[in-house]
Amino acid sequence: MNEEYLHRLEQLETRLAFQDDTIDQLNQEITAQGAEIARLKTQLGLLVKKFKELQPSQIASQAEETPPPHY
Repeated sequence: MNEEYLHRLEQLETRLAFQDDTIDQLNQEITAQGAEIARLKTQLGLLVKKFKELQPSQIASQAEETPPPHY
């Protein structure tokens, strides 16, 4: 019976080692995704700022210059 407990303990230690490795990999992926999201938010903020800086007359003149597709 002692051998059975040792075998079960070994299995549990092996599973724990794999779980620790998986948790580390997931943590690295989440950290990388967080950095990517922060970078994308910054880029989106810059695009919104540039879009708001466009003067309405520029937008209207561009619309007037381009004929509709049905012409």
